[in-house]
Amino acid sequence: MSTAARVIEPLLYTPEEAAEALRLGRSTVYELMAEGALAYVKQGRCRRIKVAVLKAFVADLPAETTTH
Repeated sequence: MSTAARVIEPLLYTPEEAAEALRLGRSTVYELMAEGALAYVKQGRCRRIKVAVLKAFVADLPAETTTH
């Protein structure tokens, strides 16, 4: 019988976890939330960001183009 632990992918991230996933600072994520660039769910005093919102945010980022 297998004793491998089941990995459950999170559906909601705390702002701190979102910052880590996006490789941004915590305060930057809170700023993005405040200006509406990152939608969040509020349950009581807790704020959580949906995985789909993070993926959409990244997909909508403009590609950096450089010319030499």
